[in-house]
Amino acid sequence: MNMETGYVQVYTGDGKGKTTALLGLALRAAGAGKRVYIGQFIKKGDFSECKTIESCLPQITLEQYGEGFVFAAVTAAHMAAAQNGLARAREALFSGEYALVMLDEINVAVDLGLLPVADVLDLIRAKPRNVELVLSGRNAPPALIAAADLVSEIREIKHYYKKGVPAREGIEM
Repeated sequence: MNMETGYVQVYTGDGKGKTTALLGLALRAAGAGKRVYIGQFIKKGDFSECKTIESCLPQITLEQYGEGFVFAAVTAAHMAAAQNGLARAREALFSGEYALVMLDEINVAVDLGLLPVADVLDLIRAKPRNVELVLSGRNAPPALIAAADLVSEIREIKHYYKKGVPAREGIEM
């Protein structure tokens, strides 16, 4: 890897665009010849980004560790999926294979109690010097914000879903 120092980035806030920002950075890194690992917490499904990465971007590895978005009570399956995801993320981070490790919706997993914030902080502290680590999702805990080198808050000002527009393929999913 050519990256001298990797930093910790957090994308959070209640606005649309955290995963989109993460995917844009992944695309930029892949275009620069860097290998990228994306682990999606909570999510489960064949979203548009999954199809594109699988068919067009071999330098990006994408894995999902989720049972789908949690709209009701957290279950043992949600907890197990998140714990498995954190273990896989740790493997990717220390594999030496990736310049960029991205953990999409991990902030939500912490917020829902699926992962202890201390475990994510341990991951940040142990991160290899040359690997960039990106954490996304709303409700990033203050401890993760404090541990990060870059924090972007995406704030909703206006969104058409409040008018009843559902998520659209290729735009929100």
